[in-house]
Amino acid sequence: MAGNTVLSDEEDEIEVEEDEREEPEGDAVDPEDRDDDEDDEEDEEGEDAYEKDGFIVDEVDEDDQDGEDEDREDSDEERQRKKKRKKRESEKNYVLDDDDYELLQDNVGFRRPKVQSNKFKRLKKARADADEGQSGFSDEEEFDGTGKSGRSAEDKIKRSLFDDDEGAPMEDIAEDDQREEEEDGDIGEEEDEMADFIVDEEEVDEHGEPTRRRKVNKKKSRQAPGVSSTAMQEAHDIFGDVDELLRQRKLGLERINRYDDTGERRLEDEFEPIILSEKYMTENDDRIREIDIPERMQVSEESTGPPPIDGMSIDEESNWILNQLGHERAVLKKDIVRFLELMHVQKLDVPFIAMYRKEECRSLFKDEESPTDNNKKSDESNPEKPTMRWHKVLWAISELDRKWLLLQKRKTALQLYYDKRFQEERFDETRLDLNQKLFDSTTKSLKVAESDREIDDVDSKFNLHFPPGDVGIDEGQFKRPKRKSQYSICSKSGLWEVATKFGYSSEEFGLLISLEQMRRDELEDAKETPEEVASRFTCAMFENPQAVLRGARHMAAVEISCEPCVRRHVRSIFMDNAVVSTTPTADGNTSIDSHHQFAGIKWLKNKPLTKFDDAQWLLIQKAEEEKLIQVSVKLPAPVHNKLIDDAHEYYLSEGVSKSAQLWNEQRKQIIKDAFDGLLLPSMAKEARSLLTSRAKNWLLMEYGRLLWDKVSVAPYQKKDQDVNSSSDDYEVAPRVMACCWGPGKPATTFVMLDSYGEVLDVLYAGSLSARGQSSNDQQRKSQDQQRLLKFMTDHQPHVVVLGAVNMSCVKLREDIFEIIGNIFEDNPRAVGLEMDNISIVYADETLPHLYENSRISSDQLQPQSGIVKRAVALGRYLQNPLAMAATLCGPAKEILSWKLSPLECFLTPDEKYSMVEQIMVDATNQVGLDVNLAISHEWLFAPLQFISGLGPRKAASLQRSLVRAGSIYTRKDLLAHGLGKKGFVNAVGFLRVRRSGNAASSSQFIDLLDDTRIHPESYTLAQELAKDMCTHDDEDDVNEDEDLFEMAIENVRDNPHNLKRLDVDNYSSSKKLENKKDTLNHMRLELIQGFQDWRKPYAQPNADELFYMLSGETEETLSEGKIVQATVRRVQPQRAICILESGVSGMLSKEDYSDERRDIDLTESLNEGDVLTCMIKSVLKDRRQVFLSCKDSDLRSDRSQNFKNMDPYYYEDRDNSETEKEKARKAKELAKKHFKSRMIVHPRFQNITADEAMEMLSVKEPGESIVRPSSRGPSYLTLTLKIYDGVYAHKDIIEGGKENKDITSMLRIGKTLKIGDDVFEDLDEVMDRYVDPLVTHLKTMLGYRKFRDGAKAEVDESLRKEKFENPSRIVYAFGISHEYPGTFILTYIRSSNPHHEYVGLYPKGFKFRKKMFEEIDRLVAYFQRHVDDPHEAGPSIRSVAAMVPMRSPAPSHSFGSVGGSNSDVSRRGSSGDRERTSTPSSRTGRSDYRNGGGHDSHPSGVPRPYGGRGRVRGRGSYHHRGNEGGSGRSKDVEDEWKDRSWSDDRGGGGNGSKRVQSQASSGSSAGWASGW
Repeated sequence: MAGNTVLSDEEDEIEVEEDEREEPEGDAVDPEDRDDDEDDEEDEEGEDAYEKDGFIVDEVDEDDQDGEDEDREDSDEERQRKKKRKKRESEKNYVLDDDDYELLQDNVGFRRPKVQSNKFKRLKKARADADEGQSGFSDEEEFDGTGKSGRSAEDKIKRSLFDDDEGAPMEDIAEDDQREEEEDGDIGEEEDEMADFIVDEEEVDEHGEPTRRRKVNKKKSRQAPGVSSTAMQEAHDIFGDVDELLRQRKLGLERINRYDDTGERRLEDEFEPIILSEKYMTENDDRIREIDIPERMQVSEESTGPPPIDGMSIDEESNWILNQLGHERAVLKKDIVRFLELMHVQKLDVPFIAMYRKEECRSLFKDEESPTDNNKKSDESNPEKPTMRWHKVLWAISELDRKWLLLQKRKTALQLYYDKRFQEERFDETRLDLNQKLFDSTTKSLKVAESDREIDDVDSKFNLHFPPGDVGIDEGQFKRPKRKSQYSICSKSGLWEVATKFGYSSEEFGLLISLEQMRRDELEDAKETPEEVASRFTCAMFENPQAVLRGARHMAAVEISCEPCVRRHVRSIFMDNAVVSTTPTADGNTSIDSHHQFAGIKWLKNKPLTKFDDAQWLLIQKAEEEKLIQVSVKLPAPVHNKLIDDAHEYYLSEGVSKSAQLWNEQRKQIIKDAFDGLLLPSMAKEARSLLTSRAKNWLLMEYGRLLWDKVSVAPYQKKDQDVNSSSDDYEVAPRVMACCWGPGKPATTFVMLDSYGEVLDVLYAGSLSARGQSSNDQQRKSQDQQRLLKFMTDHQPHVVVLGAVNMSCVKLREDIFEIIGNIFEDNPRAVGLEMDNISIVYADETLPHLYENSRISSDQLQPQSGIVKRAVALGRYLQNPLAMAATLCGPAKEILSWKLSPLECFLTPDEKYSMVEQIMVDATNQVGLDVNLAISHEWLFAPLQFISGLGPRKAASLQRSLVRAGSIYTRKDLLAHGLGKKGFVNAVGFLRVRRSGNAASSSQFIDLLDDTRIHPESYTLAQELAKDMCTHDDEDDVNEDEDLFEMAIENVRDNPHNLKRLDVDNYSSSKKLENKKDTLNHMRLELIQGFQDWRKPYAQPNADELFYMLSGETEETLSEGKIVQATVRRVQPQRAICILESGVSGMLSKEDYSDERRDIDLTESLNEGDVLTCMIKSVLKDRRQVFLSCKDSDLRSDRSQNFKNMDPYYYEDRDNSETEKEKARKAKELAKKHFKSRMIVHPRFQNITADEAMEMLSVKEPGESIVRPSSRGPSYLTLTLKIYDGVYAHKDIIEGGKENKDITSMLRIGKTLKIGDDVFEDLDEVMDRYVDPLVTHLKTMLGYRKFRDGAKAEVDESLRKEKFENPSRIVYAFGISHEYPGTFILTYIRSSNPHHEYVGLYPKGFKFRKKMFEEIDRLVAYFQRHVDDPHEAGPSIRSVAAMVPMRSPAPSHSFGSVGGSNSDVSRRGSSGDRERTSTPSSRTGRSDYRNGGGHDSHPSGVPRPYGGRGRVRGRGSYHHRGNEGGSGRSKDVEDEWKDRSWSDDRGGGGNGSKRVQSQASSGSSAGWASGW
């Protein structure tokens, strides 16, 4: 295949004709005919012709130059036509260039064959001598037999460029040409249509000799009629020729290796690695098949390496495993040792050990679960029947063995790295001894490390003291990415010497605190103080002693935190005492209700780590990832304090001198940094990882338990069948009619399966479930009923299995029962005995759905539709659940999609499949596999890969060999089918050989012991037992030959009463086989009945299971207290019948309809089709019905007490309330949700919200403004002005003259704009007449000499200081009002307390005490002259808030009226605009005001907004105490004012304070009054 020419799209037209290699002899062709044909070819070439521009030259041909005709070369026109023809020939012959062929040769081994044509299509740049050789020689002349083999200049150039000296052998080229002809025969209809226009011709060379002849390729196309050849070629290119691939595989790829000098071609060169991996056809798979070791053992050893088999290693490992298993399991060490010897030395698989080596490790089988209730019942009815066991302890030891091997492998690798790293370390001479001690202690710690955590500790310590990247830089060896830590910086600066002065080293401290070593000598403190010692180590990096001590403390703390002894000690305390607490976030508090998945973990308080024994932590982890809860893992305060106290006891000295106390202070700081800053946070992370591992292990075991319950079920038994019957299992297996409900497309389908699961017949009955009442519907339904009646009469099924997918299946089951009744009534003679006790059982369609969409179903049931495949799987699962589940354990692992646990999403696919494999191996080997029956019925081979010693690779090879053989008659025959000795020993006892399948009709002898679970190694013992049972009846001496043993076995099989009465204990004692009691009892049971089914009997789904299958709901989605949507189907006065989305019927009584009235008639309130929001009061699963309630009290009720199993550590903090910040965030989101964009174009207009406007203005200067949409509706705009940093004011602009025709006209700007009493024509006029003057006055105030930055309290404090310095003066200043944006505060101090008055900001100037001042100096002069004039007592701050020019903040639910020109204002919704406060401290709790007339009532003369009718709600106030804020003055004040002196000089006060931002970082909004 690789040698064939590949057709590209551009070559479709060119490749119509086949280039044939001709000998020089032949008939000449008329030159004129040739020229005409060449002219036609030029027309066809079109744009593909190369441009001859003097730079790019044409291809050179390799013709013989000795025969060149100079006269013919003089004709430019003829030469040009010739070259064009040669280009086309070159294009036809080659698709790939030389680079591509070189890649093929380097990577695949394919060498390009030498094809005799103008094949070099490469363009070459013109050279100085390119004018020579415009024509050349053809390749054919190298083989023309003329003897002209010398190379011309062009020939040499071609050889140097393309390195193609030698061509392929002639026979190869001929064969390649033949393949090209075959391929050209498939080119297609389009090319065939053009064949009539191509005439035969022969070309001549320059001498007139015939060189080649073109002729039409008349080979017929092989594609199907109606399919274009292009499509066929594309399909062939993509998918290849399956028959050809198989042939190549069978012949060993011989033909394709024709041009391969490297030898054998590999499949890896032809197929994608993923395909080979899925088909188990890689080299590694072949190696696993060939090695005679159990497959699963080989796969495990690929990651762990070969296990040690010496006694010391096994003993050490058994100690570790015993410690990991814990003391709660009564497992003996000697049994673990024996189990490891059987696995590692004898290479015996786990199922083999469980079945045939139980006596050698008996304690490993004592901790298994007791049988289920069903098994107990079966045991009582048949005490001789064992029960299936899930060998959890054996699998746990096997997994621990793998972990141990990985642990040792890692330790070995690290030790090698440490040795190399230490040998190449370039040590400082002063640290030689210290580094040697550190290396020795690290090596010692590594040897005793017994877990990955402890190895991580050792690795951290080693990398701390010997950081990677510092060595081997020049050599280029052992490089790792460089990283400079603070520790390494301190160490290189020599601070390690200071760190050693603190006392004990980290290792000594670890040994002391972990009580591994007792304190011998008291710690001696240095005589110098820490600062004195540190002063000797100052440098450029650490300039003072304090910096040196900080660095040294950091080094000591890091060393303590990385010391393995310390970490092990802290880890043990932390893991035993740490507690977990959870609290909901703001989103979680809202989202998590009583029925939420995270409801049980919303509030947990101090739950110990040791109490997490299920998958709860996985839910906590998920909720934390979704930012719904906050999780803390920490030590309780008493434990934490004791841990720190213990550290102080062993790390601090007992000295009492001043120097000792200073050193102890340093040590305390080190302990604090090491424990609180490094160790405990690290332990919290480890605890999280530990909890995750525990939870996953628990969930994995739960997943395995659920799968075990599915696959350990016996096939369905006919009602008249004796469960203990010893007859052929498949002779008595039921014939199953499987039914899958269909909505119409596809139709309801019935599939008839025989006893072996093979499809006998299919029936589609789309109208059987029709509910139409028309005559046509009823007629079609009647026809389907008759067809189904005949279908069942013809096939006589034993059982009908119906897939339970929805509530329609209930009616379908009734229809089938009706048809069965009609059969018995109308034609009882047609009913066989098999149908006398026919049953209709429900089954889950989850697994059949997976099978329907799997790859294996397409292979096994290729022509069938999807619903037929589903029905087949439904029936087969009833016949053999284990085999059906194993079918989905192929390379695609579809079984992982089988939803078994609601929490299995937390498990990875690899984790799940490891458990699937464990369960399937245990179940399959205890059930066994009938080899001859599986040979005849492929789907029964699915469990073969789980047989002991096998795996998917060995099983596939064995299956192919067995299928080719057709049948086997003895277990020994398995050795001839690819099983090695160890594989045979492991697998043979679980493979059943009997007269079934193709062997059923054979007369060849089959050993009865091959039809038992007795292993061939025990056949002799079994024969002795059978002989003893026979001689017990017949005391005559008989010869001990094989016939006698066979007769004895047949005798005990037919008459098992002696075996049933056998006392195994006495028999084993008499035979001196006390150590074989289990084996003897196992033989006894197998001789009574070979391969008796140990699985629990099939049981139909109970009411709960059936309810959830039919409804599609789960306990989490449909339970009491859940809120659901229900559609009314029928209404009666007393009740209403509803249907939930899942099809479950609901009952709503009139008492549960409303809280208001109980005597209502529901027919007056409800109609059919109404959708109601209801709460489920109760669920009746047996009736598939729920009771509903629509009462508001039920819908709003707190159902948090519905938890059945509340966590004992669940504690809800009901005092937790939403913060002001959270309320503001929600208000912000709500405002954005209701935001409406406007169709306005203006430089100052932006379609943004209030918060976005403030954010945009935050980086701009005061006085900048933005016009934006208002949340009050499309008739309003809002002007947002930046007053000061963090202070913003918002002003309503009322639009007038709008045409309210449609939404578009409403979104355009109004014809008039009104602010208070002022009317403007457009936004430009608003800016010129309103905003610009306002900003001018604002900037004048901000630049005034007596303006002070800061909040009101800061200005007050500044004036107090100034008053203190100048007690005789009256000090005053202006400041920003952060509470009421848009106003200024005039603050002055006469005696001791500050007084405040407000100054309004208006476009016309400043308003103070009801007077307008265009200039601020005039306002100040007036204030100084009339400071003691009486003025109206200032109202409370709530009234002041209503009188300042800025509208004060309002909550979203407040209302207000507009006075003056505004008649009314519509009610504000919850999405109220940000016309509230402009400082964060006053953002909430304010009322909204509307613009009103100019009623003056404030002492400053500021008009009361909205005519004083605005409703105000303030948050806090400024209380005017005494007479300071009133109209009168006290006696002291009178005296002071007589001699007052103003601090109004240019040097005092003024704008000297540094401008500071408002205490609140982000402003809020306030409205403005109309009097600017």
